[in-house]
Amino acid sequence: MRKTFTLTALTALLVAGSALAQPTASSVASRTDSYAVATITTAPAAAPITVAEVEAAQRAWGDALVAIATEYKANGQVAATRLAGQVLDTAYGYNLGPVAFKPTLAYGDTTFRATRESALAYFVGGNSRFPGDTGFALKGWRSYEIDNAVVVINGTTAISTGNVMLTNDAGEVTTVNKTWGWVRDANGALRIVLHHSSLPYAPN
Repeated sequence: MRKTFTLTALTALLVAGSALAQPTASSVASRTDSYAVATITTAPAAAPITVAEVEAAQRAWGDALVAIATEYKANGQVAATRLAGQVLDTAYGYNLGPVAFKPTLAYGDTTFRATRESALAYFVGGNSRFPGDTGFALKGWRSYEIDNAVVVINGTTAISTGNVMLTNDAGEVTTVNKTWGWVRDANGALRIVLHHSSLPYAPN
């Protein structure tokens, strides 16, 4: 699925909320100041996750990544950090406990980002405890494409694996192998509790 980012950072954050509140009965879109704003109902806490919800959560993640990059270019790192924190609180399960997050460009003692602080540092940098982080979300991302190889649904949990192709403002495309895992929380929202990214293997 190809997504070219055209929303404001604020609207993208609302879209990122679809990782929490997925459509089950209705989804209503309206035009406000030329931007599409989605009104989405939330599923019951015990409702099985659907493939459509997984795909919506993936699009929300992609929209949010591009929103952070756009916010950084327009308003600087402080604004981008604020937005990234809101995205983490909306899409990830750090409020539930540790998250199994292994970013693409993490290494050494900071390879795994089980805490919100460490995840925020990876996305926007600026944290002296993670000096190797330069801000993955600040690298000029402008669009994305997600190609799922497998989506596994198991009641109120789901896992997907496949490729994510990210395009920056110079038109350069970076492909990462990505696995996500979600759970539905007590409010019926999808939360990312597993996020593993790596660069594709290139045999010699």
